[in-house]
Amino acid sequence: MQLETKSRPMPIDDIIENFSLLEEWDDRYRYVIELGRKLTPFPEAQRTDTNKVQGCASQVWLATAIEHRDGRAFLTFAGDSDAHIVRGLVAILIALLSGRPASEISGEDPLALFERLGLGQHLTPQRSNGFRSMVARMRADATAALAETV
Repeated sequence: MQLETKSRPMPIDDIIENFSLLEEWDDRYRYVIELGRKLTPFPEAQRTDTNKVQGCASQVWLATAIEHRDGRAFLTFAGDSDAHIVRGLVAILIALLSGRPASEISGEDPLALFERLGLGQHLTPQRSNGFRSMVARMRADATAALAETV
């Protein structure tokens, strides 16, 4: 499956740096929402039960494309949510994980980044659980891609 991407996601290092410049939580909150607004529009045809992330209070969809290069599986993610802040969390995860080999995605710790950015202490438990569900879904897709390449 090929995913539509109008632009590359903002590099995760830029997002981390921008967070470090924002001292107030309100500014960080607005920044997360802005990241979500910059996501490539998610096609209506991809809003399927298969792409819906379970365990999120909001509606969240993640689509995964796998490309095999040099004997490795690379994953590209696209996503969306009906909630502005969650759409921003999707954007952060895409910036962190999309375009990387499945083996790296499996070893990455997005939850540590979530805490490092101060998101865990400011978001509701439902949003935090939703973030964990998105991470679990992306890791499961990476694990499945690894199993296909063996």
